[in-house]
Amino acid sequence: MKLVSWNVNGIRACLKKDFEESFKKLNSDIFCIQETKCQEEQVELEFEGYKSYWNSAEKKGYSGTAIFTKIEPLNVKYGIGKPEHDKEGRVITLEFENFYLVNIYTPNSKRGLERLDYRMIWEDEIRNYLLKLNKTKPIIMCGDLNVAHKEIDLKNPKTNHHNAGFTDEERGKMTELLKAGFTDSFRYLYPNKENIYSWWSYMFHARENNAGWRIDYFITSKQIEDKIKEAKIHTDIYGSDHCPVELDIEI
Repeated sequence: MKLVSWNVNGIRACLKKDFEESFKKLNSDIFCIQETKCQEEQVELEFEGYKSYWNSAEKKGYSGTAIFTKIEPLNVKYGIGKPEHDKEGRVITLEFENFYLVNIYTPNSKRGLERLDYRMIWEDEIRNYLLKLNKTKPIIMCGDLNVAHKEIDLKNPKTNHHNAGFTDEERGKMTELLKAGFTDSFRYLYPNKENIYSWWSYMFHARENNAGWRIDYFITSKQIEDKIKEAKIHTDIYGSDHCPVELDIEI
């Protein structure tokens, strides 16, 4: 099974930058997107053979997630059952026969870390949500998690220490999640691979210079990590300030 995740940084903008062509080229069984920045009715986007599920933020032009899947789910859940989080459209869960798929767009702590306290609450709530699901069947979780976990996961760790996405607090929460029984699929296969990133700032020619961050992930329950066959980061695909990430898994 092939799964893809991509923060499109506004699906309407990404559609003008060959999103549909990239979607077809990647030819995944399940394709998750984050930061749709629109309501479902604001965009006409259908692909033959896929069903789509959208979770938009109450605030127009902000946040939002969507999933396109060739495999029909048994159940669909929007949010995690916590209104203070769910109003931003950041989570969709699809239940399949052998696993749960959870598409997540993690809140950014923002410049000046003005949202870091909220982010810490979010991280605990998400971890508890995933652990509850994991008691029933394994999880594949993906999305823009807005954190570079280790120094190897960004170009300039020293100058970015204490900046949003690379604070000790955010990195600590990722460590906590992984220690709770989850696996970062890319690092599982490529523990020492350097200079591979999934997001670059639009400023300072960051992508051209590959001054990026790896903040987009596929994370699986530890009990299915041996089923991971490949984890790719498609740095050659443009259309957003992020690039798509991929998981190939036998499940």
